[in-house]
Amino acid sequence: MQSTESTQTTDLNSPQPTVAYDSILDLAPYQTGKPVEELTREYGVSDVVKLASNENPIGCSPSVTLAITEQLGQLARYPDGNGYYLKQGIADFTGIKLDCITLGNGSNDLLDILARTFVGADDAIVYSQYAFVVYSMLAKMQGATGIEVPAQYFGHDLDAMRQAVADNANTKIVFIANPNNPTGTQLERSELRQFVASLPSSVLVVLDEAYTEYSPESNNRALLDEFDNVVIVRTFSKAYGLAGLRIGYALSSASVAGLLNRVRQPFNVSRIGLAAAAAALADQDFIETVRQTNQEQMRWLEKQFDALGLGFIKSYANFIMVEIDDEDTATINQALLEQGVIVRPLVGYGLSDWLRITVGVAEDNMRLIDTLRSILTND
Repeated sequence: MQSTESTQTTDLNSPQPTVAYDSILDLAPYQTGKPVEELTREYGVSDVVKLASNENPIGCSPSVTLAITEQLGQLARYPDGNGYYLKQGIADFTGIKLDCITLGNGSNDLLDILARTFVGADDAIVYSQYAFVVYSMLAKMQGATGIEVPAQYFGHDLDAMRQAVADNANTKIVFIANPNNPTGTQLERSELRQFVASLPSSVLVVLDEAYTEYSPESNNRALLDEFDNVVIVRTFSKAYGLAGLRIGYALSSASVAGLLNRVRQPFNVSRIGLAAAAAALADQDFIETVRQTNQEQMRWLEKQFDALGLGFIKSYANFIMVEIDDEDTATINQALLEQGVIVRPLVGYGLSDWLRITVGVAEDNMRLIDTLRSILTND
């Protein structure tokens, strides 16, 4: 009996899909912190401490749980595409008008929307060495020129970045992470104001304040009252403990927000995300507890690293970058993984001798230090 099953063949001479820009071929998939489930599968470790992705080890405000529960009966309905109630909460919290707010599926979504809105193939994006890797990725995705300015003491060299803009008339966006990820460095408000004032008003300065709740001095909201070319991007993934829901927001002039909201995908924030973020924002007592706990544990970790003879960069966020005085940092990282402790290697940032370690709760941090001490002693 003859089979009726058909076979598909590929015509090698037929046109194949091509990328919009050759620079996309230079992209590598973004490497996230190793998931707990993956480590469990690989090494059979059940008691895992994850200190790799700068998540809030305390979790989220108890009020978030109630807000999520109240939405469970409405999951068949689309969310409010305008996010009115969350925007109203953000407006009350920041003192900015509703039409100056853009919501995103995490702050990464907003960074992407900014690039797609303002950057073309003939344009340039300026960012610092050792800054969030997504900035360089966005330049490649747009087929634009990415200009990486050498860091100064692991942080932003604003004078050099100013010169980079002056040397490249097609610069459309300058990305500044403050506090910076992965180094944890922070710029002073006066420095940033002077920097923005020195640039052409046609250049958009995007301040990525994903970690601002951990360091109130990094809050540059006041710049929005003075400059129309400033955008501040924030997230609910870090201090607010909503990383799994993917929600963030941008503050800008009304004209910039109007453009961003044209490019933003409809319903880019879920119903649960909107409700959870509104509840989280309203509980600033919880955020103060998060901030204080982080500061206490950061100081404790610094003392432990000093005792172990390990260098580190003073951090204003919820993580700390630690230098491993060893020819093969990968060996130390691997040993930590095998004992159930996940941290973040920084090879992709050109920082092969460093590990970025999220500040955990006391129990997690003690586990980290005990494990690290054991590994270093055995070596």
